[in-house]
Amino acid sequence: MGTLLLGKRILVTGVITDASIAYHAARLAQEEGADVVLTGYGRLSLVERVADRLPKPAPVIELDVTDARQLAALPDRVREHLDGLDGVVHSIAFGPAAALGGNFLHTDWEDVATAVQVSAFSYKALATACLPLMQDGGSLVGIDFDATVAWPSYDWMGVSKAALEATSRYLARHLGGRGIRSNLVAAGPIRTMAAKSIPGFADFEAIWETRSPLPWDLRDPEPAARGVVALLSDWFPRTTGEIVHVDGGVHAMGA
Repeated sequence: MGTLLLGKRILVTGVITDASIAYHAARLAQEEGADVVLTGYGRLSLVERVADRLPKPAPVIELDVTDARQLAALPDRVREHLDGLDGVVHSIAFGPAAALGGNFLHTDWEDVATAVQVSAFSYKALATACLPLMQDGGSLVGIDFDATVAWPSYDWMGVSKAALEATSRYLARHLGGRGIRSNLVAAGPIRTMAAKSIPGFADFEAIWETRSPLPWDLRDPEPAARGVVALLSDWFPRTTGEIVHVDGGVHAMGA
Protein backbone atom coordinates (compact mmCIF):
# COMPACT_ATOMS: atom_id res chain seq x y z
CA MET A 1 0.00 0.00 0.00
CA GLY A 2 1.18 3.50 -0.84
CA THR A 3 0.66 6.80 0.95
CA LEU A 4 0.13 9.28 -1.89
CA LEU A 5 -3.51 9.85 -0.86
CA LEU A 6 -3.23 8.78 2.76
CA GLY A 7 -6.21 10.05 4.75
CA LYS A 8 -7.90 11.68 1.77
CA ARG A 9 -11.61 11.32 1.09
CA ILE A 10 -12.46 10.84 -2.57
CA LEU A 11 -15.73 10.71 -4.52
CA VAL A 12 -15.49 8.84 -7.83
CA THR A 13 -18.24 8.95 -10.45
CA GLY A 14 -18.60 6.88 -13.60
CA VAL A 15 -17.59 3.42 -12.42
CA ILE A 16 -19.53 1.08 -14.70
CA THR A 17 -17.15 -1.82 -15.34
CA ASP A 18 -13.71 -2.77 -14.10
CA ALA A 19 -12.36 -1.75 -17.52
CA SER A 20 -13.15 1.93 -16.91
CA ILE A 21 -10.66 4.64 -16.04
CA ALA A 22 -12.88 5.57 -13.09
CA TYR A 23 -12.67 2.06 -11.62
CA HIS A 24 -8.90 2.03 -11.79
CA ALA A 25 -8.71 5.54 -10.34
CA ALA A 26 -10.83 4.33 -7.41
CA ARG A 27 -8.66 1.22 -7.02
CA LEU A 28 -5.40 3.15 -7.10
CA ALA A 29 -6.79 5.80 -4.74
CA GLN A 30 -7.59 3.10 -2.20
CA GLU A 31 -4.18 1.51 -2.68
CA GLU A 32 -2.64 4.92 -1.98
CA GLY A 33 -4.53 5.30 1.30
CA ALA A 34 -7.77 7.10 0.36
CA ASP A 35 -11.29 6.43 1.54
CA VAL A 36 -13.50 6.19 -1.55
CA VAL A 37 -17.22 6.62 -2.21
CA LEU A 38 -18.66 5.85 -5.64
CA THR A 39 -21.70 7.18 -7.45
CA GLY A 40 -23.75 5.29 -9.99
CA TYR A 41 -26.58 5.96 -12.37
CA GLY A 42 -29.15 3.51 -13.61
CA ARG A 43 -28.23 -0.08 -12.82
CA LEU A 44 -26.80 0.43 -9.33
CA SER A 45 -26.58 -3.32 -8.76
CA LEU A 46 -24.03 -3.46 -11.59
CA VAL A 47 -21.95 -0.69 -10.02
CA GLU A 48 -22.15 -2.40 -6.64
CA ARG A 49 -20.88 -5.67 -8.12
CA VAL A 50 -17.95 -3.83 -9.68
CA ALA A 51 -17.31 -1.99 -6.40
CA ASP A 52 -16.95 -5.37 -4.70
CA ARG A 53 -13.83 -5.98 -6.79
CA LEU A 54 -12.03 -3.00 -5.25
CA PRO A 55 -9.36 -3.63 -2.62
CA LYS A 56 -11.70 -2.30 0.11
CA PRO A 57 -15.49 -1.97 0.31
CA ALA A 58 -16.75 1.26 -1.25
CA PRO A 59 -20.33 2.49 -0.78
CA VAL A 60 -22.31 3.41 -3.88
CA ILE A 61 -24.59 6.46 -3.99
CA GLU A 62 -27.20 6.91 -6.70
CA LEU A 63 -26.58 10.10 -8.69
CA ASP A 64 -28.09 11.42 -11.89
CA VAL A 65 -26.07 14.54 -12.64
CA THR A 66 -28.99 16.03 -14.57
CA ASP A 67 -31.33 15.73 -11.54
CA ALA A 68 -31.24 18.87 -9.38
CA ARG A 69 -32.82 17.09 -6.42
CA GLN A 70 -30.22 14.33 -6.38
CA LEU A 71 -27.42 16.89 -6.67
CA ALA A 72 -28.87 18.87 -3.76
CA ALA A 73 -29.06 15.69 -1.66
CA LEU A 74 -25.52 14.59 -2.51
CA PRO A 75 -23.72 16.22 0.46
CA ASP A 76 -25.99 14.48 2.97
CA ARG A 77 -25.66 11.17 1.13
CA VAL A 78 -21.86 11.44 1.19
CA ARG A 79 -21.87 12.39 4.89
CA GLU A 80 -23.44 9.01 5.63
CA HIS A 81 -20.01 7.59 4.80
CA LEU A 82 -17.44 10.40 4.98
CA ASP A 83 -17.26 13.66 6.95
CA GLY A 84 -16.08 15.62 3.92
CA LEU A 85 -14.23 15.39 0.62
CA ASP A 86 -10.70 16.16 -0.50
CA GLY A 87 -11.18 15.09 -4.11
CA VAL A 88 -13.83 14.49 -6.74
CA VAL A 89 -13.42 12.50 -9.97
CA HIS A 90 -15.79 13.37 -12.81
CA SER A 91 -15.91 10.49 -15.29
CA ILE A 92 -19.30 11.11 -16.90
CA ALA A 93 -20.07 11.55 -20.59
CA PHE A 94 -22.93 10.70 -22.89
CA GLY A 95 -24.01 11.62 -26.39
CA PRO A 96 -27.13 10.35 -28.15
CA ALA A 97 -26.42 8.21 -31.20
CA ALA A 98 -27.51 11.07 -33.47
CA ALA A 99 -24.72 13.26 -32.05
CA LEU A 100 -21.94 10.92 -33.24
CA GLY A 101 -20.90 8.88 -36.23
CA GLY A 102 -20.61 11.52 -38.95
CA ASN A 103 -24.04 13.06 -38.43
CA PHE A 104 -22.57 16.41 -37.32
CA LEU A 105 -24.37 18.60 -39.89
CA HIS A 106 -27.76 17.05 -39.18
CA THR A 107 -27.85 16.63 -35.40
CA ASP A 108 -30.82 18.33 -33.74
CA TRP A 109 -30.30 20.75 -30.86
CA GLU A 110 -32.06 18.45 -28.39
CA ASP A 111 -29.40 15.78 -28.93
CA VAL A 112 -26.60 18.35 -28.79
CA ALA A 113 -28.03 19.79 -25.58
CA THR A 114 -28.09 16.35 -23.97
CA ALA A 115 -24.46 15.71 -24.89
CA VAL A 116 -23.32 19.09 -23.55
CA GLN A 117 -25.35 18.87 -20.34
CA VAL A 118 -24.26 15.36 -19.40
CA SER A 119 -20.65 15.63 -20.59
CA ALA A 120 -19.70 19.22 -19.70
CA PHE A 121 -22.24 21.14 -17.62
CA SER A 122 -22.39 18.18 -15.23
CA TYR A 123 -18.79 18.88 -14.21
CA LYS A 124 -19.85 22.27 -12.88
CA ALA A 125 -23.03 20.81 -11.38
CA LEU A 126 -21.06 18.08 -9.58
CA ALA A 127 -18.45 20.55 -8.37
CA THR A 128 -20.97 22.97 -6.88
CA ALA A 129 -22.93 20.11 -5.29
CA CYS A 130 -19.73 18.99 -3.55
CA LEU A 131 -18.67 22.45 -2.33
CA PRO A 132 -20.25 22.04 1.13
CA LEU A 133 -18.05 18.96 1.59
CA MET A 134 -14.80 20.68 0.52
CA GLN A 135 -14.40 23.28 3.25
CA ASP A 136 -10.63 22.74 3.37
CA GLY A 137 -10.10 22.90 -0.38
CA GLY A 138 -9.27 19.95 -2.56
CA SER A 139 -8.99 18.69 -6.11
CA LEU A 140 -11.49 18.20 -8.92
CA VAL A 141 -10.34 15.93 -11.75
CA GLY A 142 -12.29 15.26 -14.96
CA ILE A 143 -11.72 12.70 -17.70
CA ASP A 144 -11.26 14.36 -21.07
CA PHE A 145 -10.53 13.49 -24.69
CA ASP A 146 -8.38 16.04 -26.53
CA ALA A 147 -10.71 18.66 -28.02
CA THR A 148 -8.17 20.81 -29.83
CA VAL A 149 -8.81 19.01 -33.11
CA ALA A 150 -11.79 17.44 -34.93
CA TRP A 151 -11.77 13.64 -34.67
CA PRO A 152 -13.47 11.25 -37.10
CA SER A 153 -16.96 10.23 -35.95
CA TYR A 154 -16.68 12.07 -32.60
CA ASP A 155 -18.73 15.06 -33.78
CA TRP A 156 -20.81 16.73 -31.03
CA MET A 157 -19.06 14.73 -28.32
CA GLY A 158 -15.92 16.52 -29.43
CA VAL A 159 -17.74 19.82 -29.00
CA SER A 160 -18.90 18.66 -25.58
CA LYS A 161 -15.33 17.84 -24.59
CA ALA A 162 -14.27 21.33 -25.70
CA ALA A 163 -16.99 22.66 -23.40
CA LEU A 164 -15.68 20.42 -20.61
CA GLU A 165 -12.20 21.87 -21.05
CA ALA A 166 -13.56 25.43 -20.86
CA THR A 167 -15.69 24.51 -17.85
CA SER A 168 -12.63 23.23 -16.02
CA ARG A 169 -10.78 26.48 -16.66
CA TYR A 170 -13.69 28.52 -15.31
CA LEU A 171 -14.00 26.28 -12.26
CA ALA A 172 -10.30 26.86 -11.68
CA ARG A 173 -10.93 30.61 -11.80
CA HIS A 174 -13.98 30.62 -9.57
CA LEU A 175 -12.91 28.03 -7.00
CA GLY A 176 -9.23 28.86 -6.63
CA GLY A 177 -10.02 31.26 -3.81
CA ARG A 178 -11.48 28.32 -1.87
CA GLY A 179 -8.30 26.29 -2.36
CA ILE A 180 -9.98 23.99 -4.86
CA ARG A 181 -8.08 22.97 -7.99
CA SER A 182 -9.70 21.82 -11.25
CA ASN A 183 -7.75 19.80 -13.78
CA LEU A 184 -8.45 17.29 -16.54
CA VAL A 185 -6.76 14.12 -17.74
CA ALA A 186 -7.01 13.86 -21.52
CA ALA A 187 -6.72 10.13 -22.06
CA GLY A 188 -6.07 8.25 -25.23
CA PRO A 189 -8.70 5.75 -26.40
CA ILE A 190 -9.47 2.83 -24.10
CA ARG A 191 -11.78 -0.07 -24.96
CA THR A 192 -14.36 0.81 -22.33
CA MET A 193 -18.15 0.55 -22.40
CA ALA A 194 -18.26 4.23 -23.38
CA ALA A 195 -15.91 3.58 -26.32
CA LYS A 196 -18.20 0.86 -27.62
CA SER A 197 -20.93 3.46 -28.08
CA ILE A 198 -18.77 5.55 -30.44
CA PRO A 199 -19.42 4.66 -34.11
CA GLY A 200 -16.15 4.21 -35.96
CA PHE A 201 -14.08 3.64 -32.81
CA ALA A 202 -11.70 1.61 -34.96
CA ASP A 203 -10.67 4.89 -36.60
CA PHE A 204 -9.32 6.04 -33.23
CA GLU A 205 -7.43 2.81 -32.80
CA ALA A 206 -5.74 3.27 -36.15
CA ILE A 207 -4.65 6.81 -35.26
CA TRP A 208 -2.96 5.64 -32.06
CA GLU A 209 -1.33 2.70 -33.80
CA THR A 210 0.37 4.99 -36.28
CA ARG A 211 0.95 8.27 -34.40
CA SER A 212 1.67 7.46 -30.77
CA PRO A 213 5.39 7.89 -30.04
CA LEU A 214 5.00 5.77 -26.90
CA PRO A 215 3.40 2.32 -27.11
CA TRP A 216 -0.33 2.66 -26.43
CA ASP A 217 -2.39 -0.24 -25.08
CA LEU A 218 -6.11 0.20 -25.79
CA ARG A 219 -6.89 -2.34 -23.09
CA ASP A 220 -4.99 -0.62 -20.27
CA PRO A 221 -6.78 2.21 -18.41
CA GLU A 222 -4.20 2.35 -15.62
CA PRO A 223 -1.91 5.05 -17.10
CA ALA A 224 -4.83 7.48 -17.28
CA ALA A 225 -5.99 6.43 -13.80
CA ARG A 226 -2.51 7.12 -12.45
CA GLY A 227 -2.75 10.63 -13.91
CA VAL A 228 -6.03 11.12 -12.07
CA VAL A 229 -4.56 9.97 -8.77
CA ALA A 230 -1.52 12.19 -9.18
CA LEU A 231 -3.76 15.24 -9.67
CA LEU A 232 -5.81 14.28 -6.61
CA SER A 233 -2.64 14.22 -4.53
CA ASP A 234 -0.73 17.05 -2.88
CA TRP A 235 2.06 16.75 -5.45
CA PHE A 236 0.28 19.34 -7.66
CA PRO A 237 -0.58 21.96 -5.02
CA ARG A 238 -0.45 24.96 -7.35
CA THR A 239 -1.66 23.39 -10.61
CA THR A 240 -5.16 24.27 -11.76
CA GLY A 241 -6.93 24.82 -15.06
CA GLU A 242 -4.53 22.31 -16.59
CA ILE A 243 -5.05 19.45 -19.04
CA VAL A 244 -2.65 16.58 -18.49
CA HIS A 245 -2.41 14.41 -21.59
CA VAL A 246 -2.05 10.70 -20.95
CA ASP A 247 -2.27 9.63 -24.57
CA GLY A 248 1.14 8.27 -25.49
CA GLY A 249 2.05 11.69 -26.91
CA VAL A 250 -0.39 11.72 -29.84
CA HIS A 251 -1.59 15.25 -29.00
CA ALA A 252 1.92 16.57 -29.67
CA MET A 253 2.46 14.85 -33.01
CA GLY A 254 1.71 16.22 -36.45
CA ALA A 255 -0.39 14.33 -38.99
